[in-house]
Amino acid sequence: MAIPTNESVYSAMALLFILVTCVELCDAVAVVDVYRLIQYDIAGVPFGSRLASLNHHAGSSLFTPGADLSRTVVMIPVTELNITFIRAPDQDFDACGNGIAEYIEQKQPLGGLIFLLPRMFSPENKDVKYGGDEDPGKELMKNILVELERFILYANIPYPVYFAFEDDNINAVLADVKRNDVTGQPATATTGGYKLVVSAPEPRKLASPTITNIQGWLPGSKTDGDSTQLPTIAVVASYDTFGAAPALSVGSDSNGSGVVVLLEIARLFSLLYSNPKTRGRYNLLFGLTSGGPYNYNGTHKWLRSFDQRLRESIDYAICLNSVGSLDKDLWIHVSKPPENAYIKQIFEGFSNVAEELGLKVGLKHKKINISNPRVAWEHEQFSRLRVTAATLSELSVAPELLESTGGLFDNRHFVNEAAITRTVKLVAESLARHIYGHQGKNFKIFADDSSYAVNPSYITSWLDLLSRTPRVAPFLSKNDPIITALKKELAEHTVEVSLQNEILDGMFTFYDSTRGRLNIYQSGQQLLCALYTVGAAGDEVNLLLIDNGVLAKRAKGVIVRQDFAGCRDVASVTFDLLLLLVLGSYLIILFSFLVITTRGLDDLISLFRRPHSLTPVEITYVDLMLEYWQTNAESSGRSMPCQIAEMAYIFSIRCNLNAAE
Repeated sequence: MAIPTNESVYSAMALLFILVTCVELCDAVAVVDVYRLIQYDIAGVPFGSRLASLNHHAGSSLFTPGADLSRTVVMIPVTELNITFIRAPDQDFDACGNGIAEYIEQKQPLGGLIFLLPRMFSPENKDVKYGGDEDPGKELMKNILVELERFILYANIPYPVYFAFEDDNINAVLADVKRNDVTGQPATATTGGYKLVVSAPEPRKLASPTITNIQGWLPGSKTDGDSTQLPTIAVVASYDTFGAAPALSVGSDSNGSGVVVLLEIARLFSLLYSNPKTRGRYNLLFGLTSGGPYNYNGTHKWLRSFDQRLRESIDYAICLNSVGSLDKDLWIHVSKPPENAYIKQIFEGFSNVAEELGLKVGLKHKKINISNPRVAWEHEQFSRLRVTAATLSELSVAPELLESTGGLFDNRHFVNEAAITRTVKLVAESLARHIYGHQGKNFKIFADDSSYAVNPSYITSWLDLLSRTPRVAPFLSKNDPIITALKKELAEHTVEVSLQNEILDGMFTFYDSTRGRLNIYQSGQQLLCALYTVGAAGDEVNLLLIDNGVLAKRAKGVIVRQDFAGCRDVASVTFDLLLLLVLGSYLIILFSFLVITTRGLDDLISLFRRPHSLTPVEITYVDLMLEYWQTNAESSGRSMPCQIAEMAYIFSIRCNLNAAE
């Protein structure tokens, strides 16, 4: 038998390499960042998406009623949804996605679910505004996202659910998938299409998640120099968030706006308190608390870390929550009756300043239930310790647990810097009049043309930073960059800045794997069509490449194109098998080539022959040869590969002898 020439072997190897390379390049359609629906437990009851790994064909909301979607990942743009999607899952199937709502509600099998968010929601497009403040489309999109988030957050979904941002690639894939679904030929293992793959390990529980509180002081002026005996006013804001997708939960309004207001107030009063002549006779305590969505657990621990004397020195505390909407009135929420002298003084002070600024501020009283550990507002944690406190918010009604804490809609496009600026002026002027004894007087310290004016650039820069930084507390480390940045900024304007790290209490359990990479593959028709048309005739090789159903044939240097739509119907299962066949063939050829070039063709053939029985003399000879090799291999001077090859050869003979015996 003639030994193949190096040229022919190299040609075969090159051909295989080209085929594999072409398949990989042609088959990869897109790679997209995706963000998983949160997975958590409340008192052991599971909620959210319970799986992370994804590997199924793509489908759209235009699927046929009664279709088997257990191996289908349904892609739904949220711009195509309406409120019916969430509120009426028992209606007929239609393009708005009622069928998917029914699948979620009834826990029917589904391969996976991907919601496509408008690209303007991406943090990379922060400069693109979603219409004007009165844009009806903006409000409609917000309402849809609120309903969608409320619907899926409290569902136990036994398959992967992801969010992604629309782009040209994923929109093109979705359009192609919709065309197939409309014709009644969705992607399956026998019809081809697109395959969506997210490689992710099984989600694991987060062990002992921590929450971190940050505080800083501005000591007041006292004649004997001891400011510890002065009354204290506390300005507090919770900085962490919670939402359907932890990696997207930036909470620009809830409660990024409150954090920005607190930082700007700290900056303004640091200017006043830096001058002994303008330093007030009140201490100012600034607190950035964590665990807000979880019953204000951080505030609870922070207050209980105070000694009794410090708590008793607090004149009142003002908590800031969701103050970034320009078209909403502000409300002061309190636990004590409005007739209470302290509450009346606080409300009158804010009302007078609000009237001068052209704002409306209302008062809402909600009595706390001491026997119920659930608190609706942050100030209620103060009230439980008999500290006078109030919450300033644009929300007129207390939100439910885990609501209004930084959901999908709560991003930079729904927050107005002008609203935050007016809130800063309202709070700062009200505090100043209380501190300096100018209640009821038209007295402006932070006028626009003064050296104590509010800084819009400062507000914008911090709002931008918080609007691109997810802050879900269980996923933040003690030294997370955002915690470090907040501490550093507070230290610029206050003294005795400190961190308090605590374990998150309560009934919540969280799981990791909050984001991933979605690989979109087209089914393996390119490989089958290429292999079907590859031929060798003498020295000529005909190579066919497929691109979206169009065939290009290279024969004798001429490119010929013709329709080849049938290749699009090849199943992805066939693609996987053929890819394994190509790789296996390549390894066999490579092994054979190495054996032939190093040992000869006869040795290759002998590998497949049945071992013959050896005489006792031959057995003794092999044993002696093995012993000799072990003794003299190192001193023989031969290269290590040669020694290994010889050893393997002798060892194989010895194994054959044992088998024969």
